[in-house]
Amino acid sequence: MSEQTADLAIIRQVQQGHKQAYNLLVRKYQYKIISVAQKYVSCPNDAQDIAQEAFIKAYQALPTFRGDSAFYTWLYRITVNTAMNYLSSNVKKSSFVDIDSPEIDSSEGLEKLSQVDNPENILEGVDAQRVIVETLKTLPEELRQAIVYREIEEMSYEQIAEKMDCPIGTVRSRIFRAREIIERELSLLSSSSAK
Repeated sequence: MSEQTADLAIIRQVQQGHKQAYNLLVRKYQYKIISVAQKYVSCPNDAQDIAQEAFIKAYQALPTFRGDSAFYTWLYRITVNTAMNYLSSNVKKSSFVDIDSPEIDSSEGLEKLSQVDNPENILEGVDAQRVIVETLKTLPEELRQAIVYREIEEMSYEQIAEKMDCPIGTVRSRIFRAREIIERELSLLSSSSAK
């Protein structure tokens, strides 16, 4: 029995009301999904939160899962979208220190203030992250898949070619074009912030 067939059997059980069967899929894929999430965020707790949210979204959407693709491929896409949404929402909540806060007068408050990175560096990093996430969302599907498989999943060109069912030359071309678009958007960001 292939992995895809085994997963589909478990999914059919869940769809027929045996909700506990979903735990088998969670246990089977939790480390892979956390690993995917860690490609987007540096904090392990954030990666676990993203993975948990992805599993919840997948569970909620499971009644509509038809099995056209492998469960892991479907779950992977949900995880990537969840991670990108997480990054987008966190870009809007960039951290700051209120210098009018009464706690700034205390020595603990001053220590906290001194630990804050240079605001320009924080903004540049947040802006670059936002640009990358937004650019990924706008890429054509075949370019986005290729760059995500290469840069996030760290798959070889051969693996990507097999997964995308196309020649290696096509994979290289798609990755090159995706990188070119992302780099162009980042260079527009750096030229506008230099003004």
